[in-house]
Amino acid sequence: MALFRASVDWALGAGEDFTAGRYVRGHTVAFEGGPQVRGTASHHVVGNKWAEAGAVDPEQLLVAAIAGCHMLSFLHVARLAGFAVGRYRDTGEGLMEPNGEGRLAITRVTLRPRIAWRGAAPDKGALDDLHHAAHETCFIANSVTTEVVVE
Repeated sequence: MALFRASVDWALGAGEDFTAGRYVRGHTVAFEGGPQVRGTASHHVVGNKWAEAGAVDPEQLLVAAIAGCHMLSFLHVARLAGFAVGRYRDTGEGLMEPNGEGRLAITRVTLRPRIAWRGAAPDKGALDDLHHAAHETCFIANSVTTEVVVE
């Protein structure tokens, strides 16, 4: 068993009106033993006026967590299968829309990994099998109801 910690810290700014919803959603996200980043509500949700420019929103963090977990799982299963990865790049994309209950959710995350191999590369069937094994191994994918698709 493992325990993971992150903290968030937000404070009402001078001149902002909390009860009227007129406040910036910018905050600090700190990862135990790691960096601090600026967080915000998505501008898609609260508009540009209340989202902090240049900060990362929870939806982006979720897409990054899924993409990062898939990558790390893929590197592991590729190594076990005897393949050597020289570089792995991905541009994940999350779709927010109403779910089956009518609530907004990230319903689908599409991953688009591009892999440079050192030595022999797997054929398409073996590559698909590696991505499937990575998905099955990924702790984050096992934790969410979001559909995860690898293109």
